[in-house]
This record gives sequence, C-alpha cells and structure tokens, in this order.
Amino acid sequence: MTQLTNAQLTNAQLTNVGKSTNIVWHQSNVTRAQRERLNQHKGLTLWFTGLSGSGKSTLSHGVERRLFAMGCRTYVLDGDNVRHGLNSDLGFSDKDRVENIRRVGEVAKLFMDAGLIVLTAFISPFRSDRRLVRQSMAEGDFIEVYCKSSLEVCEQRDVKGLYRRARAGEIPNFTGISSPYEVPEYPELILNTETESVESCITQVVDFLLQRGVISMDNRFGQE
Repeated sequence: MTQLTNAQLTNAQLTNVGKSTNIVWHQSNVTRAQRERLNQHKGLTLWFTGLSGSGKSTLSHGVERRLFAMGCRTYVLDGDNVRHGLNSDLGFSDKDRVENIRRVGEVAKLFMDAGLIVLTAFISPFRSDRRLVRQSMAEGDFIEVYCKSSLEVCEQRDVKGLYRRARAGEIPNFTGISSPYEVPEYPELILNTETESVESCITQVVDFLLQRGVISMDNRFGQE
C-alpha cells in the first residue's frame, strides 16, 4: 500500500491522524507488582515543581543519585532534556505547556509500570495540569514536591541569563515574569530551597520515601 505524506492528506484526514478508536490496551504478561518485587521497591512519580532557578533539576538528579546508591531503579525526566526530543515540537504558549505536561505524565506512568521511581523536573506552572497528571495515576503514585524559592532569589541564581532576557522582552511567556506560576495548594513535600542546603533537601525526600514505605533501608547495595 502506498504511504501518503501529510501534504497529500486532506485537513479532515489530518484531524483524525492519531485519534483512532479501534485500539485496545494490551496487558503485559509481567505485572507492575512483579517488577516492583524484582526491584525491591515501589514505582512512584516524584513531581518537582517550582520557578526556573528554584532547584528542581539539581534536586531531582541529587535524589536520583542517592537512590541509585541505595540500589533503586530510577529515571529523571528533565524539562530541558524532554524538549530536545519528545517535546521538541512544542513552544511555551499556554496550550503547548499543557501538552508538554500531559505527555510527560503519560511517560511517567509507563516508567512507573516498569517499577521505576520517576523524578520529573518541570516548572509545570498551572495547578490544573498538575492535577490532571495526579488524577491520571493511582492514589499515592503522584508525589508533588514544591521547590519553594522567591522570584528574587531565583533571579539571583540565573546562571543562564533567562530572567534578564525575559525582563528585556526577549523571551515571551516566561514563568514568573510574563506568565504566571500557580503555587501548589496541597503538595506532599515542600522544600525550602531558598534557605536549606541541597543535601538537606535531598535527605528530606529520601526520608519521606522511607516513611511511606516506597523504599527501605535494605535498598543500599552500593556506594556513590
């Protein structure tokens, strides 16, 4: 059969591309619970949210390193990294931000099904988007971690010069300057990254996972 290009498709056909209804979820012969038993810890999504410069990437990678040293299977979905590939077609309009977070939520669910602890580092400025991701997961699978830091401090940490460029009008729709950030109302964890050290914040996350029974002190086969 000849493969049609997008240029050969009508608008009506393009509208329906990727929206087929004759699809059925195929159940794996290996369950999430079996993968979690093999990994010796539960699958989970740690959703780090906060302003640019609030420490999301630093902390998510720091927590991953600590968990990896304990023998946990982990993966970080970082905002910039994801936009290099999966979401390279998206900009920073409100509509694109919504789609960006929707896709990341779906990827996180797949990784959790593999029994991994997923750490996501995204500004994810809108409460409604974070709420939709939470609602798409089973209760207890989504842990919202608010990296709390004032706009002033985030601007002082602006090693990339993004805030400066945003205030100069060079970057439109920049969160905290020309686009809003909606502070989480009921996050499971609040990390005060303005006053506390990186190591202290990492320890708070790991202690939370221990208290929740996601990991145990038996998860410590190696050293960094």
